[in-house]
Amino acid sequence: MRFHSIFKKRALFMCLAACVLAAAAVSSPARAEAPDKVHIRFSTWHVPAGADVQKLWTPMLEEMKKRSGGRITHTLFSGGALGKGPDHYDIVKTGLSDMGYATLTWTPGRFPLSDVLSSPVVCPAKWKGAEIGMAMHGHALKDEFPDIKVLHINSCVMAHLWTTRPVKSLEDMKGMKIRSPGGLQTRAIQALGASPVFMPLGDVYLSMETGVIDGVVTCPALIKAFKLYEVAKHGVPVTFGCVAEGLFANQKFWDKLPEDLKAIIEDVGRNAYKIAGIFDEKWYDETMEDIGEKIKIRALDEKESARWNGRMKKMLANWAADMEKKGIKAKDTLKLYKKELDRHGVDSAVCPF
Repeated sequence: MRFHSIFKKRALFMCLAACVLAAAAVSSPARAEAPDKVHIRFSTWHVPAGADVQKLWTPMLEEMKKRSGGRITHTLFSGGALGKGPDHYDIVKTGLSDMGYATLTWTPGRFPLSDVLSSPVVCPAKWKGAEIGMAMHGHALKDEFPDIKVLHINSCVMAHLWTTRPVKSLEDMKGMKIRSPGGLQTRAIQALGASPVFMPLGDVYLSMETGVIDGVVTCPALIKAFKLYEVAKHGVPVTFGCVAEGLFANQKFWDKLPEDLKAIIEDVGRNAYKIAGIFDEKWYDETMEDIGEKIKIRALDEKESARWNGRMKKMLANWAADMEKKGIKAKDTLKLYKKELDRHGVDSAVCPF
């Protein structure tokens, strides 16, 4: 059903695009673009007014335009304009868009080994997550991405627990219904004694407001983007890691690009967070401080924190064991991941190997 919807949208989009191009050809036949120019149709599920669109994707695309001397232009489709959040990988892969951002953990089971990037580690900077993600792509994950150009994959900025009532201990988690973004965070929520609920981020506000769920695990950026600080009254800044995500280009689109434009897109795409100067340690601290003015954020005490970390470590070991039974080398992948985390100065204390 999801693929049928994508292809229907693709057919409509291509029909409209053909009409626009035909009209342009009639009105100005002498102004055909040179073959070394490219127009990128960029897709993302991020909301138009959020930091991701305004302070990351738009500056990234403008930087590509600048470095190419205007040869790279773009149209940005945000807020799920081309499809629902979980569809965005296929939106790029099928060619509905040329390039886009997709959250891998929103399609459980499709990228099983890449779930390692959603491990509960302490990473407040997305540029580090991207460097670690691409190192892991080279080590162990590339086979999960056939027939698509990977510009980068990352582990996002660490997510925390945001709830409608106070949580001070594991005992408080029992019976709570917590929205999970998927990946290892689903297992983490279960390991802490709560029940994970999977739903689109756009449904979380009303679900928390009406008591359908008691909380959400997500990163600070999305607490602000979806105004969840209006319904979440309490925050626990223990790390759940975050979702595995990535920036991708359609393979056919990529193969047709001139080599010099490929180099620009690769460099800017891989280093988008550094170029935009967002989602780094400074941004994380400022964002948490801002959210703290609206939500009561309370850290766990040392003893309780150790209990939660123990549950997280056991959860990762169990995940690896389950994957190994399926013939997936998760244990070795976790070991490689720990090495990359250590190399980049990211806390890997909950890694079991």
